[in-house]
Amino acid sequence: MSFIEKWLRADIQAINAYHVPSADKMIKLDAMESPFALPDELIGQYLAYLADAQLNRYPNPSADELNQTLRELMDIPDDFGVLLGNGSDELIQLLALACETNDTILSVEPSFVMYDMIAKFTRLNYHGVALTKDYQLDLTSMLEAIDTHQPKLIFIAYPNNPTGNTFDRKSIETIIRSTDAMVILDEAYYAYAGDSFVMDIGKYPNLVVLRTVSKIGFAGLRLGLLIGAQATVAELDKLRLPYNINTLTQVSANFLLKEKAEIDQNAAIIIEQRQQLLSDLNAIVDLTVYPSQANFILFKASRAQALFDFLKENGILIKNLSSAPNLADCLRVTVGDYEQNQLFLHAVKKFYG
Repeated sequence: MSFIEKWLRADIQAINAYHVPSADKMIKLDAMESPFALPDELIGQYLAYLADAQLNRYPNPSADELNQTLRELMDIPDDFGVLLGNGSDELIQLLALACETNDTILSVEPSFVMYDMIAKFTRLNYHGVALTKDYQLDLTSMLEAIDTHQPKLIFIAYPNNPTGNTFDRKSIETIIRSTDAMVILDEAYYAYAGDSFVMDIGKYPNLVVLRTVSKIGFAGLRLGLLIGAQATVAELDKLRLPYNINTLTQVSANFLLKEKAEIDQNAAIIIEQRQQLLSDLNAIVDLTVYPSQANFILFKASRAQALFDFLKENGILIKNLSSAPNLADCLRVTVGDYEQNQLFLHAVKKFYG
């Protein structure tokens, strides 16, 4: 037995690392990123803004200016607390660290894989409640699971990843009211959905909302935020590592996220492209396409693995989910710009002849 086998926790040895496939020289439609790069007319201003960054000093520990920038971008009321993270993944982990060993995290399945993975990392139990066949929330099963497992945290992605749909609002409100658990509405795709739970934070002391800037054009910044009651955020802030938002992220975000009109315009373009892509995919008889309120589309495909391989051979990378539970023969494509979407559609149509 090697040193690492003796030293490393057995449950960590049993986990497969989160895999990010290479997308070199490919049309990258696998990770729900925005297709829009920084406009040429802003690049010079952005670089000049970066020039004042004091890289010899630690970052602003509370990122006060960035906090205000995000409040203005996302219309977050002043009386709510905001906690920043190095991506929303860090905030999910922070919430898990607030729990006792062997507490339970509950979520739906299929959903964001990091809920389960972080539960394992932090020695918590994880329980997933299956969605219905059409990927809707099974309220009866959720309430039974809450009663049986008494979770400390309940994660609900809204819209859900990888299915793309939002769930019934009244059902979610029932879940929030039914439990003493912290209920986390993960609104990573808020910009493409028609609804949000942010304004409900004032009604429910056990509700917090997660968001990220990754899906609105700034995945490279690795910046997420947790929105909740001031008292909740103050307690969770004790678990945040100091200086977790680096100087370049703070400076970049304070410049880039003030371009609210352009961010909103890009989101509107993606929504328009999503609707067209949904229509075009629905016209292909070999596919079953699921409704989406995110910036990606889930579809079930005949010969899914072969289609995925064909697309990859033709320089288009999407996400193959067909080996995941409850996602047999399912693929997920990020909504790109018009040209990327047309190249993807052309390849799919070519594959099915």
